[in-house]
Amino acid sequence: MSTTSDLHAEIMALVNRYYEEAFARPADFVPQQTQVNYAGRVFDAKELTNLVDSALCFWLTAGKYTAEFEAAFAEYLGVKKALLVNSGSSANLLAFMTLTSPLLRERMIRPGDEVITVAACFPTTVAPIIQYGAIPVFVDIDRETLNVDTSRLEAALSPRTKCVFLAHTLGNPFNIAYVRDFCTRHNLWLIEDNCDALGSLYQGRKTGTFGDIGTSSFYPAHHITTGEGGAVYTSDKLLHRIMLSLRDWGRDCWCAPGADNTCKHRFSKQFGQLPEGYDHKYVYSHFGYNLKATDMQAAVGCAQLAKLPEFVAARRSNFDYLAGALEEVRDHVHFIKPEPGSEPSWFGFGLSVKDDSPFTRNDLAEFLESRKIQTRNLFSGNILKHPCVDHLTEGKEYRVVGGLPNTDFVMNNTLWIGVYPGMDAPRLDYMAQQIKAFIKRFGREA
Repeated sequence: MSTTSDLHAEIMALVNRYYEEAFARPADFVPQQTQVNYAGRVFDAKELTNLVDSALCFWLTAGKYTAEFEAAFAEYLGVKKALLVNSGSSANLLAFMTLTSPLLRERMIRPGDEVITVAACFPTTVAPIIQYGAIPVFVDIDRETLNVDTSRLEAALSPRTKCVFLAHTLGNPFNIAYVRDFCTRHNLWLIEDNCDALGSLYQGRKTGTFGDIGTSSFYPAHHITTGEGGAVYTSDKLLHRIMLSLRDWGRDCWCAPGADNTCKHRFSKQFGQLPEGYDHKYVYSHFGYNLKATDMQAAVGCAQLAKLPEFVAARRSNFDYLAGALEEVRDHVHFIKPEPGSEPSWFGFGLSVKDDSPFTRNDLAEFLESRKIQTRNLFSGNILKHPCVDHLTEGKEYRVVGGLPNTDFVMNNTLWIGVYPGMDAPRLDYMAQQIKAFIKRFGREA
């Protein structure tokens, strides 16, 4: 009679066999027939066996794999604490709402306080600010790096400014030295949206670790994936305590799911106006959420995290390959420029069509899409041009400082293509050849 351990071993062996049959031998690349995706999952049998193992445990919510992932992820980044959440968008929500905690006293962000950011963004960087009732203050970006124009920060400052919330665009670190110094001088919080830049280095240190809080996304397009998923991280003990509370319903207790009385005072303290000895597991210090991920997601994340260094190396190599192959088209397009002192872990290869080019960004995008090469705009382009802002009043619910001409340029002129680790030389060559063929056609017509 088989024991559960025998059955487990048999199932794992079958999962390994299934991977070999279903995924290990991808179809050959056929130009103009095979889709060249901008991103995708890169995995092997370990992700599948971890996933099935977690399913067989049937713990479902956060468990052993979550604890393993959070510890390993924090160690990779070089921070003290990381919390797994159910998406990168939730990570941004949790990061911002952490700074609204009354436990931060005079530094807590209140409705009406201001947060400096950019409009050339993914909307979930800005959404928590507006949803809470704080005021986003938008400054322009630099056309070459596609990151915040740091020369605009001082003009954006006001007596209500409490925070700077910025993303590293397409994996390219913004000028962290300037931004960090600006925040220190003015006693401002800094949230690093590191969702597109996991593994990027700035002055030899990983991005996401310079701010008070960093965030990551583990959506399938990102540097590692858990399907849906994300993380928030910090080295500040109080911020971690607040993040943990807000992530887990707002409770005051820090026991892991399924654990009881780790504080040894579950029934012996008095909180707020509750009766003395009220069960600490049901004491709430914040109005929180349930943003936890499942242990099945964490199980996949543990396998992915082990591959992250090679994923980062592949992204850098693929970016450099495209930059070299496309050097001859710089008269008509310019490429995203790395921030000085950085080593980006590129999310994508950014291309901006110059204003005097004989074709538009959409011309190029439609041509590439017709050749089965996926393209993406730079997220919202300018979030202020979207219907979600129509009901907001400038000067009341948001501010713009100095105009946004470069943001509008990106909205109209910029796209990006993939450099993810699933790319190979035939796909990279094909993308470069098609871009050059398109641009040369306009040169002949001229």
